[in-house]
Amino acid sequence: TRPYMDLDRVGIFGGSAGGQSALAALLHHGDVYDAAVSDCGCHDNRMDKIWWNEAWLGWPIGDWYAQNSNVTHAAKLQGKLFLTVGEMDENVDPASTMQVVDALVRANKDFDLVVVPGGHHGVGESAYLVRRRQDFFVRHLLGLEPRHR
Repeated sequence: TRPYMDLDRVGIFGGSAGGQSALAALLHHGDVYDAAVSDCGCHDNRMDKIWWNEAWLGWPIGDWYAQNSNVTHAAKLQGKLFLTVGEMDENVDPASTMQVVDALVRANKDFDLVVVPGGHHGVGESAYLVRRRQDFFVRHLLGLEPRHR
């Protein structure tokens, strides 16, 4: 119904829970999504703020927590992935991103990663990482090299 949309080149991005969802899109719907940028994602709800996760996944922690973990499903990665995280994130522990990085490396998956020294939660919206996100999508969805002024 929307001829201006090119469903052969679909990207997604998000931060925090949106970063978790952006990566999950490639893990579980790689037939739809071609590229994702995930900033400061809470990739495994077993290590995030428990009050937040209890609201959506319940208590006590059960198998469904692992079933909803990007770490658990990292080997399913399809498409191009760009992870960003602030070293000093006070909202989502940067270790959450490092856990998914470890799982991707163990699964021999290719991805890009930027860790911003001293960066905080939402660092993906800094001018530098907004440009990097745009460049990532231009490269991987349009097949072009970005032009910079």
